[in-house]
Amino acid sequence: MTKLTADIQANKDLFIAETQETRIVWGLCNVDGDWLSVESSEFEESEVMPFWSTEADAKVQCEEEWAEFTPTQIPLDVFLEDWMITLSEDEVLVGLNWNSSLEGTETEATNVAKLYL
Repeated sequence: MTKLTADIQANKDLFIAETQETRIVWGLCNVDGDWLSVESSEFEESEVMPFWSTEADAKVQCEEEWAEFTPTQIPLDVFLEDWMITLSEDEVLVGLNWNSSLEGTETEATNVAKLYL
């Protein structure tokens, strides 16, 4: 059962609260080691990589065209220190706690670390 709702701000706040508590972030990865990224719905010619604060919320997305992906954990410190730098350099946006309708925050990687201050 997912805690994510149509309230995108609340979902983002939940992402920060839950990942601060568990120290884990969840992304979707396939057997080839490729991480899921998709075209941005908000910004033209941009790519976004979605992440979730719980395995259950990430698992909701693993159906239809994303059925080959499985929730994969990333330690929060690695997520903030390594992933955000790489995604920023690659100009890939970060999606936080997208709900089952794939609605959610899309932000620049440099903004994500600031959410933890």
